[in-house]
Amino acid sequence: MSQTPELVRAEALIREIPNYPSPGILFRDITPLLGDAEALRATVHALIAPFTGTFDVVAGLEARGFLLASAAAYASQTGLMPIRKAGKLPRPAASVGYALEYGTAEVEAHDDFAPGTRVLLIDDVLATGGTLGAAHELIERLGYVAAGTSVLFEIDGLGGREAVGDPALHTVFRS
Repeated sequence: MSQTPELVRAEALIREIPNYPSPGILFRDITPLLGDAEALRATVHALIAPFTGTFDVVAGLEARGFLLASAAAYASQTGLMPIRKAGKLPRPAASVGYALEYGTAEVEAHDDFAPGTRVLLIDDVLATGGTLGAAHELIERLGYVAAGTSVLFEIDGLGGREAVGDPALHTVFRS
């Protein structure tokens, strides 16, 4: 997607915080973008535009993915599906584990939608692809269809795109 003036402005609002949450990490604080109505609107439009008409529900990955997915669901007049870390849902229907650099984690979701529901997955950052890859597997396990994946940032060189395996993966801002 070409960078419109609105998206250039939105990206400029994102703060870079070096060495957070640990040394060597460059954290991107999207709070200023979320607080600016025009920037948020442009960003949400950019997240969903490549997939317009191809999804029934937007799934947001905990935690910043929730914020973006909620706005995307509202803007696209679709439902919202939260994908949570293990132990956060009162009645998880399915869970999928994945490897982290130092351990493992799980994501869970409810089965509130009809089989075959088309789901657009949204998250803030694609790094190694573990969480998004697990979310794709979770969607399939629940009988839904992944309509696509959209993220704000993709950190190149970490193999995330390959791990997710979604040829339609869309990134709004390049790292």
